[in-house]
Amino acid sequence: MTAEPIERPPTRSSSDYLLALRDKGLNEAPVELVRIQELYVSSSPRADGVDQEYARTLADTESELPPILVHRPTMRVVDGLHRLAAARSRGQDLIHVRYFDGDSTDADLLAIALNVSHGRPLCLEDRVGAAERIFASHPEWSDRAVAAVAGLSARKIAEIRRNSSGTFLNGARRIGLDGRARPVDSTYGRELASRLIKENPTASLRTIARQAGISPATVADVRGRVMRGEDPVPARQRGHLKTAPPAHLAAHRPPTTPRPAKTRSAAELGTLFDTLRRDPSLRFNEAGRHTLRMLEAAALVARDRQRIVESVPAHCKVQMSELVQGYAEIWELFAHDLKTPSETQTDTESA
Repeated sequence: MTAEPIERPPTRSSSDYLLALRDKGLNEAPVELVRIQELYVSSSPRADGVDQEYARTLADTESELPPILVHRPTMRVVDGLHRLAAARSRGQDLIHVRYFDGDSTDADLLAIALNVSHGRPLCLEDRVGAAERIFASHPEWSDRAVAAVAGLSARKIAEIRRNSSGTFLNGARRIGLDGRARPVDSTYGRELASRLIKENPTASLRTIARQAGISPATVADVRGRVMRGEDPVPARQRGHLKTAPPAHLAAHRPPTTPRPAKTRSAAELGTLFDTLRRDPSLRFNEAGRHTLRMLEAAALVARDRQRIVESVPAHCKVQMSELVQGYAEIWELFAHDLKTPSETQTDTESA
C-alpha cells in the first residue's frame, strides 16, 4: 500500500514539512539503482567537507549501506556524501538512491535536518553556520522553527540572531513550526489578553488568543501570571522592543460579555449526566440516544482527564490540544444555544 505523499505547505514556512519528510516521508520513497557518474556533488553542511577516514570506515563494513538522498531535478546529492565516497572506494558503479522532488532551497534545508538527526552528526560550528544559512533564506522563521531544523536550542538560535548584523531582525511577525505568523513583540498582546482574562476568567485560550493576536500558549502564560498577581509581561521583555500596537488591535475594546456561572466539579457533572441518562424522553428515541452517547464521551473525559492526557503520545499533544480547544468553543456555542429558545420554540409556546 503506497503512503500518502507529504505535501508542502503554501506558506514559506516549511519547517514542519521538512521535519515530517526527515522523520517519515523520505523513508517511504522508492529506492532506485543509479549510476554514480550521473550524480552531482556541490556544497555540504559540513565546513570541512567529507571526512575521508569516516568514509573508509563505511567502505570496510560488509553490510549494505542505506540509500543516499538525491535532488531529482539537479541530481545533486542532498544527504549521503560519506556513503557515496565509500561506494566509490569500493569500486561500485551503482548506488541505491531515494529521490527528493522539492525545490533547491528545501533540498539545502533538508540536508541540514538530515545531517543533524543521523549518521555522523554536525559539530556545533556547522550547526551555527546552518542556522545562519536558514536565517538568510527564511528570515521570517521563528527561533523554534530554525532550532528544530538546525539541531540547536531555541535559546541558542535567539542568541545567534541577536549577535547577527541585524539582517535577520527585520519584520514584526515570525512564522512558527505550526505555520502560523505571530508578532515578534507580544507586549501589547499580553496586556490586552490580561484585560480580557480579568473581564472573563473562564474564556477559552483560543478565544483570548484570537482577540489579542497572540498564541494560546502565550495566553496560558499570561493567565498564570494574572492568577499569581504578576505583571503579564515578563520583566526581560519590558522595553526590549518599542513597537506600536498592531492596527487591527489598537482600536480593540474587550467585549462586555456576562461572566459565566462557576464551573461545576466532575462529580456534579456526573450527577447531571446520570439524571439525563435516565430520562425516557432521551432514551427512547434515536436523536436522544445519539445525544447521550455524545455526553457519555464528555463524561469520560471529566472522570479520567489526567489518565487520558498521560496516554496521548507526546508528538500528538499540541495538535490534540488545539483540536480539543476548538471543540470546546463549539461546546460553548452549543450551551448558549440550549439556554436560548429558538424561534420555533418561541412560536410554539406562544401558540
